Amino acid sequence: MTTNHRIALIPGDGIGAEVLPPAQQVLDVLGRRHGFSLSYTSYDWSCERYLREGTMMPADGIDQLRDKDAILLGAVGYPGVPDHVSLWGLLIPIRRSFRQYVNLRPVRVFEGIDSPVRGAQPGKVDLVVVRENVEGEYSEIGGRLNQGTPEELAVQEAVFTRAGVTRIADYAFSLAARRRGKLTSATKSNGIIHTMPFWDELIAERAAEHPGVTWDQEHIDALAAKFVLDPARFDVVVASNLFGDILSDLAAAVAGSIGIAPAANLNPEGDFPSMFEPVHGSAPDIAGQGIANPLGAIWSAAMMLDHLGHPAAARDITDAIASVLAKTDTRTRDLGGTATTAEFTERLIELL
Repeated sequence: MTTNHRIALIPGDGIGAEVLPPAQQVLDVLGRRHGFSLSYTSYDWSCERYLREGTMMPADGIDQLRDKDAILLGAVGYPGVPDHVSLWGLLIPIRRSFRQYVNLRPVRVFEGIDSPVRGAQPGKVDLVVVRENVEGEYSEIGGRLNQGTPEELAVQEAVFTRAGVTRIADYAFSLAARRRGKLTSATKSNGIIHTMPFWDELIAERAAEHPGVTWDQEHIDALAAKFVLDPARFDVVVASNLFGDILSDLAAAVAGSIGIAPAANLNPEGDFPSMFEPVHGSAPDIAGQGIANPLGAIWSAAMMLDHLGHPAAARDITDAIASVLAKTDTRTRDLGGTATTAEFTERLIELL
């Protein structure tokens, strides 16, 4: 029998609505080839909805997603809506309600894309940032006092739990064991006196359970410099919520374009749906022009297929991405070409 996967589509804002249809086209091609199908339910949850109705998604939004096998998101963000409103009104509730505690961001330098970093050569830079996704520095604990007065202050508490750090460490070490067996932990325990030494202790504790993985730790400032100076040295990098967020965007820029970068928000146990999204954002300056790069969404769709148990189909997509970049001159504008979103997608599907 053909396996059917129920996919929630949240196009969101800006170019989000332009990059999800190409991802769907690619998914449907792979479904026919590999013997599975996908049924889609689309939701108009977005900043534009917020401006119309006062909320990013309805009160029962989480319940509407609960029976889906995965969520494919386009982008969120719109002029006039503060970023903290859009993030805390949609993405973070989904991540936390569905215990998507792993944010996975692979980074590759593909042949055919020039990195702005001299030492970042195709075939040599292939790393994954494993970011803790539901606690850390992005907690809800804190507040503001004496607003509008000279004594105004804001307090934001970072929250690191043994359970949270242990599970992200185990995921990262297990991933490293399946790759090249190297892990780097991002820290700042020389300056952050409580949470980061706690993080270091737990990483070392879990390392003892993964003797086949070689590991080290780097302070976040030095690590950011080494991402630029010698990105090929890294395999799996595990980091807290804030550090992982910054490092993964830096790594995507090192790879030549944040427009191709994918991300997965994973509930590894499969108790809840996981969510997949390109990193590039809503890009309102080019929205509606049909020139957005669809690769970030398409690569995110490949990660979704891998998570749903179709690794061969996922490899077909990443192989086609590598081929269209290495063997053709078809490029969207952000990659120095003139192809439209539709033209680029058509060429990629031809290679599939």
